[in-house]
Amino acid sequence: MRLNLTVNGRPMTADDVWEGESLLYVLRERLGLPGSKNACEQGECGSCTVYLEGVPVCACLVAAGQAQDREVGTVEGLADEEELSPVQRAFVDAGAVQCGFCTPGLLVAADDLINRVPDPSDAEIREALAGNLCRCTGYEKIMEAVREAAAEKTGSSSEGGRR
Repeated sequence: MRLNLTVNGRPMTADDVWEGESLLYVLRERLGLPGSKNACEQGECGSCTVYLEGVPVCACLVAAGQAQDREVGTVEGLADEEELSPVQRAFVDAGAVQCGFCTPGLLVAADDLINRVPDPSDAEIREALAGNLCRCTGYEKIMEAVREAAAEKTGSSSEGGRR
């Protein structure tokens, strides 16, 4: 099938797509967007999290045919041409990026959270990131990064963040 979709605001087409292949495969292998990572292929790790029509989903669990004529947002789409998004910058500044495998999914999940909840509590951050597994950290730097991104978005200081 020919798959027509909009990715990060740009119309894109992939040819010879099997309807049942994953959206993750299409993004990485057919459209050249390697940001979302292929780890568990079972929707357990969150490394492949993308937006589908504005809702975070595990791209490994979405059949390519389900994305026909729909809007997809990837980690590559969080930044603009000029600079990183606040959540991307916060992850770098806080040292929340280790091996980088889980980072794309964490970034999309964190971006979604701070768009929905401008000043999230630590419990809300934990809940929002619960579907994303990281084997390199104890999550504190990730929590710090999300707090910092939320503070930047609201224009407040992240010092003494809510616990």
